[in-house]
Amino acid sequence: MLGIIGGTSLLFAELPDLKKTEIATPYGPAELYLGDIVLLLRHQYGMPPHRINFPACISALAIAGVDRAVAFGSVGSLKKSIRPGSILIPDDYVSMASVPTIHNHSQEHVMPGIDAYLSAEISACIPESQKGGTYVQTSGPRIETKAEVRALSEIGDIVGMTVSSEATLSNELNMPFSAICMVDNYAHGIGEDELSYEQILNTARANTKKTEMILERIITRIG
Repeated sequence: MLGIIGGTSLLFAELPDLKKTEIATPYGPAELYLGDIVLLLRHQYGMPPHRINFPACISALAIAGVDRAVAFGSVGSLKKSIRPGSILIPDDYVSMASVPTIHNHSQEHVMPGIDAYLSAEISACIPESQKGGTYVQTSGPRIETKAEVRALSEIGDIVGMTVSSEATLSNELNMPFSAICMVDNYAHGIGEDELSYEQILNTARANTKKTEMILERIITRIG
């Protein structure tokens, strides 16, 4: 079963008709929306990115029978060439924040990664997307400083606050994972405009129809 993970980029989208259910996990409860697919809204219970209970959220997907997960993420561009309004499907990630694990009490080494086969399926659904690139995760909730963005631009292409954690935990649970990153803005200092959360929300709102179309394609073709 396909699992969809959404956040800011799905905030204003019309979502499929699904049943809201709270799932108990070893790491606490998580809310899912169940139907022909499973939808997880990562900012449930009003949680900002640095307080999301990622182990509970991703474990809940596995408990609900999800066998592959696609995350929608709102990101900032670290490169002038990756313009706001574009879509990037990353093939790697790096985290500047502490990444959660479900292996707290065991000596495990899991090979991390973004699933190439699932990403190729998504690319076929979104031919206008950029294939490949590195996602850099910061802890949030604040926006990165200009100096941080200059440093991060040396190692990555886009910056967000969630996908590295979701990818890592999905790997630990043997769940193929990929991400659709909606580039809603240039990272702090890359563009000319002053960056704010309100600006990010306004861009997500303006891109609602495009996001809905992409979500429908994904559900229809690989759901």
